[in-house]
Amino acid sequence: MEKGNRSEVTEFILSGLTDRPEMQVPLFGVFLVIYGITLVGNGGMILLIMIDPQLHTPMYFFLSNLSFCDLCYSSIVSPKMLLNFLGERKSISYTACAVQLYLSIAFGDIECLLLAVMAYDRYVAICNPLLYTVTMSRQLCKVLVAGVYAVGFVDSMIHTCFIFRLSFCSSNIINHFFCDIPPLLALSCSDTSINEILIFVFMSCIIVSIIVTVLLSYVYIISTILQIHSAEGRHKAFSTCTFHLTTVVLLFGTLFYMYFRPTSSYSMDTDKVASVFYMAVIPMLNPLIYSLRNTEVKDALRRAMNKLLTNS
Repeated sequence: MEKGNRSEVTEFILSGLTDRPEMQVPLFGVFLVIYGITLVGNGGMILLIMIDPQLHTPMYFFLSNLSFCDLCYSSIVSPKMLLNFLGERKSISYTACAVQLYLSIAFGDIECLLLAVMAYDRYVAICNPLLYTVTMSRQLCKVLVAGVYAVGFVDSMIHTCFIFRLSFCSSNIINHFFCDIPPLLALSCSDTSINEILIFVFMSCIIVSIIVTVLLSYVYIISTILQIHSAEGRHKAFSTCTFHLTTVVLLFGTLFYMYFRPTSSYSMDTDKVASVFYMAVIPMLNPLIYSLRNTEVKDALRRAMNKLLTNS
């Protein structure tokens, strides 16, 4: 590659999760199972919400979008990662890397923003139950989801355009299993200060708005629940948002660990493990979290199975 000439870069090499040959096949098997469960779980959740009229509520409308986001988020990285486990040359074209980066940032933003919207939905449902159907109208739900997708794709476009305007001249080996911002910036021989400023500004705005929305929603939710006199009433009210709260803790706990731990403890290997968790494991866990103890989802699944058996 000619120094300073970005056009000479036609592909990147992904170092992957590990360079140990004996681990490639076992890891392929593990991640194939994880990806399979992700496809079945999230696809099944979307289908179930679509076909069951009793799940046609704002909460499940947002949940179906979260499942779609998880499905896309996992599919951006997992198929290529699975191929690289078995392939000798772990390459990705320049264009494919840009597309992978764009989509991963977009759906990462969308997932986080959807969780903020779902927190607001739970706030309205618990704190203003009599006005819930009026406040969370179908039109508002569509506008909120459209806004979430718009913010995610615009933010991703800005980061992707600025990163792929950089020159990559020292190496084309990405020390990661997918095209992500930090390893790409590490490869560049250009000045990346503008990129770092953009990342800080946009991530700060998005993350702060999400955290404020979630925290304020749950402050009001907990305050309202504590005012309920009966223990059964408090349990029923809180159970409607425990699934969402679990997802929030899992995702933001991982993100905080990645981006807010001391720089002295930073390593790319640790970053890879954390990335695996939020790009592969969390999308697999989300439909399980929302279905295992959710009586409405289990009842809907039971009705769907009975209808299928009756028709057959």
